[in-house]
Amino acid sequence: MSRLRLLPYRDLAKVAEAAGFEWVRCQGSHNTFRSADGRIIVIPDHGKQVIVRPLLRKIIRDMGLTVDEYNKLADSL
Repeated sequence: MSRLRLLPYRDLAKVAEAAGFEWVRCQGSHNTFRSADGRIIVIPDHGKQVIVRPLLRKIIRDMGLTVDEYNKLADSL
């Protein structure tokens, strides 16, 4: 298992879009993304702060990705 790469909102949103999610709405500082098959993820936008590790793991799991797949998408940006 490879090391989880921490990203700020802007880069994590690009990873979500590369994984097939599209932005739906923003409520406060939380952005909602939806996939074609109906899965929904919420990513907080707190500027340049990185998403903390436990929350990032949950978001990756909700996207249906493994850590390796996530790292590969993050590296391709």
